[in-house]
Amino acid sequence: MASKAAAKLPSWLAPLKKWAYNAAGFNRYGLYHDDCLYEYDDVKEALRRLPEPVLQARNFRIIRAMQAELQHEVLPKDQWTKYEEVCGFY
Repeated sequence: MASKAAAKLPSWLAPLKKWAYNAAGFNRYGLYHDDCLYEYDDVKEALRRLPEPVLQARNFRIIRAMQAELQHEVLPKDQWTKYEEVCGFY
């Protein structure tokens, strides 16, 4: 249902969404938007239902981002998450 609604977005909105994604900054640390969600009960349940490889990849992204932040660095540009590869997991 959500994908059908997203497909009907006006054409001028796509560049704006891409700009907002890049301006948010989490992609510079290799994170997806869903990695930054506060873990309320519904998010915890969604994480519990994730397949183990997906959950391990999420944990790796979060640890790598925390390490980069502690070192006051961002990842190399080839390791940034791209708007085109983002999909909602939770």
